[in-house]
Amino acid sequence: MQWYIVHAYSGMEKAVERNITERINRAGMNTKFGRILVPTEEVVEMKNGQRKTTERRLFPGYVFVEMVMDDDTWHLVKHTSKVTGFVGGAKNRPAPISEAEVQKIVEQMEQGTDKPRHKVEFMVGELVRVKDGPFTDFNGSVEEVNYEKSRLRVSVMIFGRSTPVELEFAQVEKT
Repeated sequence: MQWYIVHAYSGMEKAVERNITERINRAGMNTKFGRILVPTEEVVEMKNGQRKTTERRLFPGYVFVEMVMDDDTWHLVKHTSKVTGFVGGAKNRPAPISEAEVQKIVEQMEQGTDKPRHKVEFMVGELVRVKDGPFTDFNGSVEEVNYEKSRLRVSVMIFGRSTPVELEFAQVEKT
């Protein structure tokens, strides 16, 4: 069995995974298929001042399928609803991806569940605009980022001098 990438309608990856599994079971082709992956990671975002963990797709619009490639399996996957086709290779003979590439993706997924990333990531020195609070519409550069507390120290120009200001992620936007 080898891994193939299936192109699906964006936002329908989980539905495609269900549809393919259902069709495999109906056709009795369980021996020709292995795992079906929709790579996701957990992302922390701030909504209405509350910390919320959501799931984000690593490759929107793509589903990874482990299978034996022959005419029957190709037709089964290709003609599943919400599937637009395979990625790579010739028109009716898609190219497989290596086990090492899939392993990297699986490791990336496992890291995402152990330590969720933030939806918005700031870099020191990056320019931001304050959109909330007493310094609204001021521009400044990021001096320090604290992901645990979802706070930034931003250097803002006030009366011609640079002043460090502590702000929450939700109070600033990238310029």
